[in-house]
Amino acid sequence: MKNLGWVALGLALCASSVHAQQAAPAAAAAPVANPVVSVVKNQLARFQKNMVGAAELMPPDKYAFKATPESASFGHMVLHSLQANNNLCSKLSGGTALEVKLTETDAKDKLVAALKESFEFCTTALASADDSKLGDAMSLGPNFQTTKAGVIILISDEWFDHYAALATGLRLNGILPPSAQPKK
Repeated sequence: MKNLGWVALGLALCASSVHAQQAAPAAAAAPVANPVVSVVKNQLARFQKNMVGAAELMPPDKYAFKATPESASFGHMVLHSLQANNNLCSKLSGGTALEVKLTETDAKDKLVAALKESFEFCTTALASADDSKLGDAMSLGPNFQTTKAGVIILISDEWFDHYAALATGLRLNGILPPSAQPKK
């Protein structure tokens, strides 16, 4: 009998909670100007911190590390990441991509500096971007026609993919990636 009382009390509390939620009008969220570009700008800051942090955490002698013999080396992923940033952000800005004459076997400090520079380039490229031009046609090569929206989605995809590869390289070497580090 006592259990039935507890069940009845629980149902009454749930019912009053639902009623209170229905009675209170939901606060309307203000529209965000340039919602697509704004999200990518926020991602840029997070991935800049995490990807540069990952590149800095990996010891120089581990830049040749490969998770499997078939995979790209850690140094290659850093190089590929900065090249993708430079190329895709130049498309978004209509400017010229930064010219980088590095290889994956170059010194860690050179690769890290170039990665930082590529994120600074993207920050500048995205500073004047807005959603009004996302439908504009763009070419990423002779066989890859897209739109500015396609480019902005691609750069976001690249950041997720490249950081995952860098974080995996760190973890396989016993190093906690920046996004998994305890908050300071």
